[in-house]
Amino acid sequence: MFFFLSQIFDFFTLPSNLLLILGLLGLFALALRKMRLAISLVTVSMLGLATLGWLPVAPVALALLEERFPMPVDVEDIEGIVMLGGAVDAHTTIARTQPILNTAAERITTVRVLAERFPDARVLLSGGAGHGAEGGELTESDIAADLLIGMGMAPDRIELEEHSRNTCENALWSASQQKMDAESRWLLVTSASHMPRAVACFRAVGAEIIPYPVDYRTGNLTSGDTLLSLSEGLALADLAAHEWIGLLLYRILGMTEEFFPAP
Repeated sequence: MFFFLSQIFDFFTLPSNLLLILGLLGLFALALRKMRLAISLVTVSMLGLATLGWLPVAPVALALLEERFPMPVDVEDIEGIVMLGGAVDAHTTIARTQPILNTAAERITTVRVLAERFPDARVLLSGGAGHGAEGGELTESDIAADLLIGMGMAPDRIELEEHSRNTCENALWSASQQKMDAESRWLLVTSASHMPRAVACFRAVGAEIIPYPVDYRTGNLTSGDTLLSLSEGLALADLAAHEWIGLLLYRILGMTEEFFPAP
């Protein structure tokens, strides 16, 4: 139930959806001849879309997340590598009968590189139930495993965790399956903007992992990112809002012990 409610909540809290809904409500108010309400709603909608689409609000909000955990240096003695789901589109993969990657594909390519760097490390792919395609027969972990094997990784190095449907379930099932604790030496591979929420979830189950962020969408806070289109800005705004709201919601519900964990 939590998974489905969270999907609905996420839809209505994404800035692009929310602002468009406000605009549509404004048009509805106009049809009812409620001019003051109509003008107010449409104005908020247009100003919000312009602000998030063209001003550097979204890049800054996203960069704050992405810069929270820096890339580790001089990492040694790794027990394993855990990659969180989110790099593949299981539904389109089924429809097109070939693996379909999304904008977070660097998670998979990075795991392949790390597997070569640490030949004795186990590789755990976490994620599947709820993200899988029709009937739940194919999960994100299945698809990612096939891709890694196709890229030359030995099948016996790969383990799957296919029960989780959200980030804290990723942490719970992964830590339980691999017996991770505060002394474990596991690299955690996920998108840089998602890393704070992932770290908070793993710490909440007693697993102190080593963050290995990938899939950056912004430069640093002083790089002066320029948005070239409204759609680009709104996409960044939606991603930033998804992560910040997720951090807050997980903390309020007691799923994590930190709102914005530090390194």
